[in-house]
Amino acid sequence: MPDTFTTAVIGLGSMGYGMAQSCLRAGHVTHGFDVLPSQIERFQSEGGSSGDITDVAAALDAAVIVVLNAAQTEDVLFGEDGLVARLHKGAVVMACPTVPPDFARDMETRCNAVGIHYLDAPISGGSAKAASGQLSVMSAGSAAAFAAARPVLNATAETVFELGDRAGAGSAMKAVNQLLAGVHIATMAEALTFGMTQGVSPEKFVEVISQCAGSSWMLENRAPHIVAGDYTPHSQVNIWPKDLGIVLDIAKSENFSAPITAAALQQYLAAAGMGLGREDDAAVAKVHARNVGLTLPGEA
Repeated sequence: MPDTFTTAVIGLGSMGYGMAQSCLRAGHVTHGFDVLPSQIERFQSEGGSSGDITDVAAALDAAVIVVLNAAQTEDVLFGEDGLVARLHKGAVVMACPTVPPDFARDMETRCNAVGIHYLDAPISGGSAKAASGQLSVMSAGSAAAFAAARPVLNATAETVFELGDRAGAGSAMKAVNQLLAGVHIATMAEALTFGMTQGVSPEKFVEVISQCAGSSWMLENRAPHIVAGDYTPHSQVNIWPKDLGIVLDIAKSENFSAPITAAALQQYLAAAGMGLGREDDAAVAKVHARNVGLTLPGEA
């Protein structure tokens, strides 16, 4: 890494904030930007660099995009105050949101046209691994894009999967991952509440099933949130209609039937319809609880 490597993380949510902390810990000059001024102030109080994004953009070696979706990504990069036009040639955009593969390819083409590298780099691992620099990154891009982004990858990731020399392959793999992750959370919620109808407490469910063949990483990570009655959002319910919607859009384009994904999506939509969209995605269990009159831990 050069003596001074300057990074900006755009989107200081649960994942982006941890990535910004990891870049700072690795010795980068690190800026953090978010729609919430309180998040920017918090990061600067921990050592993040100050300055408006339009003023610091020209000095950036890497811009790490950790916003919600494709529309926000495009706005950050090419909107009215688009970042790409302000970056110096040879800088890299590392794009981490879950987006359709075709969108990632389009962003790469548009960035490359003005001398900016683009790395298609969806992330997985949760907020704790983001904060500890141990994410998994499903990445694709040119050799030059990988080289330009290497200091950020080294700072934020434990495992970097290099999936191809053109954007799109990373996003395709992330769609596969999100199909499984979204289904696993929804199925965990169904199994946990089904167990409650049979006298199996959520605590006992976690104790036993986490040691049995029916377990999964998502079960072991999310079911304890239900046991604790704590739905502080590490990953919001609202993320899943978007991500599973992307999966189903891709499936439709390939004439591929994905009925289990579609069923899981309906549960997240039901949870959002109950006003739970900003809660942790484990709150999807509340859909089942409401339907059969169960009382989950922490509820009156």
